[in-house]
Amino acid sequence: MDVITLGTGNPLPNPDRAGPATLVRAVGQNLLFDAGRGVLLRLAAVGLGLPAFLHQVFLTHLHSDHTTDFGDLVTTNWITMPADTPLRVTGPVGTERFADLTVASLGADVGYRMAHHQDLTSQPSVAVTEVTDGLAYELGDVRVSCAPVHHFPVDSAIGYRVEAEGKAVVIAGDTRPCDSLDRLCSGADVYVQTIVRTDLVKAMPAPRMQDVLDYHSSCEEAGATAQRGGVRILVLTHFVPGLARGTEEEWRALAGKFFDGDVVVASDLTSVTA
Repeated sequence: MDVITLGTGNPLPNPDRAGPATLVRAVGQNLLFDAGRGVLLRLAAVGLGLPAFLHQVFLTHLHSDHTTDFGDLVTTNWITMPADTPLRVTGPVGTERFADLTVASLGADVGYRMAHHQDLTSQPSVAVTEVTDGLAYELGDVRVSCAPVHHFPVDSAIGYRVEAEGKAVVIAGDTRPCDSLDRLCSGADVYVQTIVRTDLVKAMPAPRMQDVLDYHSSCEEAGATAQRGGVRILVLTHFVPGLARGTEEEWRALAGKFFDGDVVVASDLTSVTA
């Protein structure tokens, strides 16, 4: 299995980092996790610029930075696929309503395009599977399970574990350390975690920045989670605050204090093999 960090940024725009999104390639299947800012541009960079190439889209939670370009996936799928070909999405409770609202927000564009293109005979559609804990997806030799994670007040957030060919990859999403995250990570080959630098955030006077500390994992906590699970490779992503060029080793060292394995400080389009 290959893991590609399509977007490694945070909610603030960064010219070098797209919004949160990770691609897992497993036994010929392309699985997209989250749909942050610029996701289709990054997918195009790895030769998958159309949703038709995706076997399934997974959402970890419904925060805006993880779903900014979900509407782009819906629209592009609609205008490039045969009629009545839904975008296939798995996500937490609330995903179906979110998808319905997204399609509704596209109403003006849909009307214009259907009036102009006679072969567009149906509106865009999304086939949603909502999950909470347990099996989330199974096709061929690929199995994806999920578990609730701790991102309160986002009480429906989930993390995923992809298993194929005797390998396991965990896409944790935004979460504090918790028992269910430990369960997902147990024996995993690759663990992808969104992280914060506690020392840098504490130095910022803005209350909204201080707030992020109580519902994300720090570098040190991500390292400790990886160590408890016997993970082989820890991938750091979604850097809060934004990762300044030249400081990558600082972030790696903080996680490495608690983890004996390999730590990857990801950039957009970083590829890791499980």
